[in-house]
Amino acid sequence: MRRHASLWAGSALLAVAVGLVLMGYLWLPADPLTLGGERFSPPSLSHPMGTDWFGRDVLARVLVGGRTSLAVALAAVALGGALGALVGGVAGYYGGLADEIGMRATDFLIAFPALLLALLLAAVLGPGPLGVTIAIGTFNVPYFARIVRSAVLTLREQEYVLAARAVGTGDARILWRHILPNLASPLLVQVTVSLSAALLSEAALSYLGLGTQPPQPSWGRMLKEAQSYFALSPWPAVFPGLFLALTVLGLNLLGDGLRDLLDPRLRRLTPWRQP
Repeated sequence: MRRHASLWAGSALLAVAVGLVLMGYLWLPADPLTLGGERFSPPSLSHPMGTDWFGRDVLARVLVGGRTSLAVALAAVALGGALGALVGGVAGYYGGLADEIGMRATDFLIAFPALLLALLLAAVLGPGPLGVTIAIGTFNVPYFARIVRSAVLTLREQEYVLAARAVGTGDARILWRHILPNLASPLLVQVTVSLSAALLSEAALSYLGLGTQPPQPSWGRMLKEAQSYFALSPWPAVFPGLFLALTVLGLNLLGDGLRDLLDPRLRRLTPWRQP
């Protein structure tokens, strides 16, 4: 692990961003919804990230908005990952008609641009975190399904799976006990990639008015609201954008590091193990 700089850099960036957001559950410098303070205040000791056009503390809004953005991204990836793993597992293990139906359904979803599909679903389901979560989760299903299917096609022919089937072990138990644990590495990498994409998608949908609704903040919503006042005070846009960028960068670096660490084909032998 010491050799993977991207793993440590991504972990550090993610720990800082998520740690500060979680700190908001224990401490906030001010009420993020309270109006009437000093407007467009620059960063100071009393307001470390300044105030916005309504006099609201930007730091408090960034911390609270991060909860919404991260919660939507986590829920969406969990939904898409669970459905995708189910579809891909069944398609890869049973093959035949199940494989055809499952893969053609994922091809249908992939045929639509991801953001366009999310916009369509969010518009149908209505604005708000629930609609955004379902929309982002839906376009994550094909990617998880394809990864799981390709791995299951190989794992189902392994000796330990054939032995379990020979002694009468049920299909559900084989999938749960013998195949799913061996999917942890590719799924973990895909989760980090999908989380970064989900954060950007949530920010885009909130920016377009389909995500979190005022007065509740989210990073995308804060960027949308701050653009009209950027010339007067850039701080309400700079800090949520910075937190979003650092979190996405941390997730991408973490995913690259985990891929290198967990893929045995990319490992280098340590000096005492070299032939």
